Amino acid sequence: MNEVFIQHKIVIDWSIKAFEAMGVPLQDASLIANSLTETSLFGIDSHGIARVTHYLKRFQNGTINKTANLQFERTAASTGRLNGDDGHGILIMTHASDRAIDLAREAGTGVVGVFNSSHCGAIGLYTRRITKAGMIGFAFTHSDSLVVPYGGKDPFLGTNPISIAFPTLDEEAPVCLDMATSIVPWNFIMNAKREKKKIPIGLGIDSQGNDSVDAEQIVAVKPMADHKGYALAFLIELLCGPLNSMNFGPNLPSMYKDLEKKRKLGSLVVAIDPDRFGGINYVRSVVSRMIEQAKGYGENIKFPGEPEYAKKKERLNTGLPFSSSMIADFNIWAENLHINPIY
Repeated sequence: MNEVFIQHKIVIDWSIKAFEAMGVPLQDASLIANSLTETSLFGIDSHGIARVTHYLKRFQNGTINKTANLQFERTAASTGRLNGDDGHGILIMTHASDRAIDLAREAGTGVVGVFNSSHCGAIGLYTRRITKAGMIGFAFTHSDSLVVPYGGKDPFLGTNPISIAFPTLDEEAPVCLDMATSIVPWNFIMNAKREKKKIPIGLGIDSQGNDSVDAEQIVAVKPMADHKGYALAFLIELLCGPLNSMNFGPNLPSMYKDLEKKRKLGSLVVAIDPDRFGGINYVRSVVSRMIEQAKGYGENIKFPGEPEYAKKKERLNTGLPFSSSMIADFNIWAENLHINPIY
């Protein structure tokens, strides 16, 4: 079977039914399904619907709590901590973002540390959510060892992403940076393994520390921009792990290898109310003007986040791409959960 395209609403409905069949409450199932689908609409396939079956597996074995009891503790005027109770990272980080917004409305800034969490998908989901409240968003998270430190040959830190988003005059198109501090996300390698594809040389290394194009042999990826990406990942690790009473890199359970262990991840979310500074109306108008002025410097210049919005417009028409292996994976789960096949 060649690659097929399935309309996003079909994917959302199927995913909700699958998560519900696994025992996830409807509201939570809907949020996870919509978040993963939105990520794929943006073209971020490494963190989108390809992860549905992984989450089903972890719900099944209990390493993601299906009915987590999230507990938020306000620790000062603008700070708080959220205990995720080993629930799904998307639910936890959405809740943390909303609490950061609440704090920022009162105090001007809101900073929420997250602990006892799991993989939260693409963190641009949360900074974009914050911009919808008319605020500036920051988000950081970490993972188990997947990236070699600059000059090293063994994985130490995770892909440790960072996202920053600013509102514009178009509420649906904020400026949004969402990037891993590794040269590629680890899920890029996982997708290549599933599709049995080679990857470009220089992205990942094998167990001997040598560059490899064979996804099956790759045990770690490299940091982006060499020492700069490594240093940035190191600092993000400190913001997510130690700051939130969580562990770091090599001491964290693996997302894909330790399927019987809870992840115990930390994250940090920050919301800033621009009305405490230059004002939201000024920020929106000047950021939009900055975008237009930048575009005057070349025909193909785009602002951070714009490629994702263009991809979403395209995929709303074409549907989301499914490889034959993804179809097979989804349909095995459909049979086990007694729901209709995805295709």
